[in-house]
Amino acid sequence: MSQQTAYPLSPRHKGKLAINQLRARRLDEQVVARFLAEHEVPVVEGAKCTFLYRGEADGVAVRHRIVNQPQHVPMRRLDVEGDLPLWYVTIELPAASRVEYQIEIRHGEAVETFNDPLNPHVAHSPVGSSSVCQAAGYETPDWVVPQGDARPGELIDLQLPSKALRRTTHNRVYLPARFRRGSHYPLLVVHDGDDYLTYAAMRTVLDNLIHDLDLAETIVVFSNPGDRLREYPNYAPHARHLTTELLPAIEEQLPVIRRADARCLMGASFGAVASLSAAARTPGVWDNLFLQSGSFVFTDIGSDHGGGPAFDPVVKFMNRYRERPRRIAERMFITCGVYEPLIVPNRSMVPVFESTGSRVQYVESRDGHSWENWRDRLRDGLSWIFPGPQKLVYE
Repeated sequence: MSQQTAYPLSPRHKGKLAINQLRARRLDEQVVARFLAEHEVPVVEGAKCTFLYRGEADGVAVRHRIVNQPQHVPMRRLDVEGDLPLWYVTIELPAASRVEYQIEIRHGEAVETFNDPLNPHVAHSPVGSSSVCQAAGYETPDWVVPQGDARPGELIDLQLPSKALRRTTHNRVYLPARFRRGSHYPLLVVHDGDDYLTYAAMRTVLDNLIHDLDLAETIVVFSNPGDRLREYPNYAPHARHLTTELLPAIEEQLPVIRRADARCLMGASFGAVASLSAAARTPGVWDNLFLQSGSFVFTDIGSDHGGGPAFDPVVKFMNRYRERPRRIAERMFITCGVYEPLIVPNRSMVPVFESTGSRVQYVESRDGHSWENWRDRLRDGLSWIFPGPQKLVYE
């Protein structure tokens, strides 16, 4: 059954916003410097978030990636006596939102975009970095940072020649801190493995969740693609590699439980498509799926999807699956951010998956298509897929 996401209400802000109090004053260098020293930027007051920039320009704007909202939000200029102007704009964001953005400045025809120099919160990804606005009620989970009493697991490299993919695959294998060869462990295979380790702090998350007894001691294979846009969108050799090459190699070398219900495929975006399509191609092998912001693009009429050639095999796969849904996995944990364009296809697929008899947990967040969004959902998903003793007691 899908899970209804509960959001907190934004705290009410009483009185004038700080920026309006500032505007009422005669602005000089000292007044503006004191204001910036006394406030974190963006200035969050209830649901109102005020973005600031200081500097000469012909135009300044905030650029964010919230779907269905104007993503180019011009700032207003405040002249400062004898000093650089201050630019501002106030945007309303629901409680617990986390929004990535950049500042855009224009000088004549020249336009430059960069991270907010007044905001220390920055998120990273394989394609660059962005500033982060943390709205009221958002808190970085404490289990994504190292905990002093959590014993670290071991991460070892595993290179595996693949006839299916015609290349050597590069994987990293996580062994829990109390790993014993005489025990047997569930197996989790993570697509875009190095990105999950680098941008979603997943090694630290595993250490903490296992230490806190939220997650069963689990062997995790962080797999990495070669040509991601070829291997991940429903590619038969990739599914064959996972099931007939990687899985037997892991079972030969490590004490994993040899049952489908003790195996899980996981991924985000195209990695979620790769997980879904690989499980669909090898029924009865992978009984658990953890899918984050899946690129589950489909069409209701014709084949024009607007996503470019990379999405052609995805749309073909999803359209065919929607015509004849069948149970791919016994249990599916699906997450998506409400601020990303993929929210519609992800919401749409939940009842389709449920109609096949799969047990589906679906969680939305006020976030975008980003690694920190996927990081923040790891505890819910991993502890549901392979619950630790703590979860088994209280579920």
